[in-house]
Amino acid sequence: MQYPEYRPRRLRRNETLRRMVRETKLSVDDLIYPLFAAAGKGIREEVSSMPGVFQLSVENLAKEAREVNTLGIPAVLLFGLPAKKDPLGKDAYSDHGIIQTAVRAIKDAVPGLMVVTDVCFCEYTDHGHCGVLKGTEVDNDATLELLAKSAVSHAKAGADIVAPSDMMDGRVAAIRKALDRNGHSQIPIMSYAAKYAGGFYGPFRDAAGSAPSFGDRRSYQMDPPNAREALREVALDVREGADIVMVKPALAYLDIIYRVRQAFNLPVAAYNVSGEYAMVKAAAKLGWIDGDRVTMEILVSIKRAGADLIITYAAKEAARALAG
Repeated sequence: MQYPEYRPRRLRRNETLRRMVRETKLSVDDLIYPLFAAAGKGIREEVSSMPGVFQLSVENLAKEAREVNTLGIPAVLLFGLPAKKDPLGKDAYSDHGIIQTAVRAIKDAVPGLMVVTDVCFCEYTDHGHCGVLKGTEVDNDATLELLAKSAVSHAKAGADIVAPSDMMDGRVAAIRKALDRNGHSQIPIMSYAAKYAGGFYGPFRDAAGSAPSFGDRRSYQMDPPNAREALREVALDVREGADIVMVKPALAYLDIIYRVRQAFNLPVAAYNVSGEYAMVKAAAKLGWIDGDRVTMEILVSIKRAGADLIITYAAKEAARALAG
């Protein structure tokens, strides 16, 4: 059927028609809101490069969690800012560490809110790398034991899902084995399966204080031009026991999200990262774009590419927009 019999504009005439034939629908159930838990009291410090995002001490974190729950957002992703850093990132696996304390506080305040914990060491080590150093290199196998120890401590504190983001080889299997051995076989693993060494993470490093003190993370995170490698990474994590696989970042990697969605039946998460969020906020502040509209367009594009879950700093504003 061709013009003039077929006129695609017929179904675009008004919002009701457009809504009826809309192919991709974003839901508040798709959203996960990242939170930064800071050691100390009375802390509510806005991240300068991420307007509306705060470092929060535990009592303020609990208040934020209540608001997130009220908005209908089903889950938060926790990052920790410890009081003290060291070469091994010991706070990451201490039962009294910042993440463990934050998990307990959120679960006490809002038991029904799903708490996902980031499992990594870059926020906890004094060198800012994601594992144990051997010289100037991250020692993959020495890091696995500590990652597993960290995941178990998160589960013991009450985390509902653990999310390893370090990109060490073999970490999902090591974590799965440790969780099962310690009575946490019910805890899912959301692996950062295809995490790229991109340039979109700058504002996050402001928020988490996790910039590496030397070098960069290209020896363990993925090279941005590679797509087939992403499928190999995801396949490895699936075989090792991942329950949800993630692509990070999202906006510049929609093709990767699509490929992963087509190749695997597990739930796919995508991380709408700090740089993506900051660019929209900066352009909106200058009056160059309609920030609210662009935010929703980006989130829908991530969903359309194939993501089941979207981790985004815009989750609260998206939830309000979706509620009308």
